[in-house]
Amino acid sequence: MVGKDASIAVYIMTDRYRGTLYIGVTSQFQTRMIQHRDGLIPGFTKRYGLKRLVWFETHDEMTVAIQRERSLKEWPRQWKINLIERDNPQWEDLYAAVCEWTPVPRQI
Repeated sequence: MVGKDASIAVYIMTDRYRGTLYIGVTSQFQTRMIQHRDGLIPGFTKRYGLKRLVWFETHDEMTVAIQRERSLKEWPRQWKINLIERDNPQWEDLYAAVCEWTPVPRQI
């Protein structure tokens, strides 16, 4: 996982250990995680009950984050599992950690 001082993030959510995977990107990471957890976003994550955040990385630029998301979506499933397990071998829910940090505004 890359540093936690930006709100632009690529993330992977699931329903359980080695369960269904969803890869997303957002410019409002904390808000998006709350929306997923509360089932406020219609679509794949709500339909399949994907509320466990198991991996994420933050980015400085949205264009870079979007490219990373697209790249990850093309990876074979096992590569995605390896990526998750490199930093989170127990597939723990990282939601609380995300809610505890505050993005630091950039100084100009």
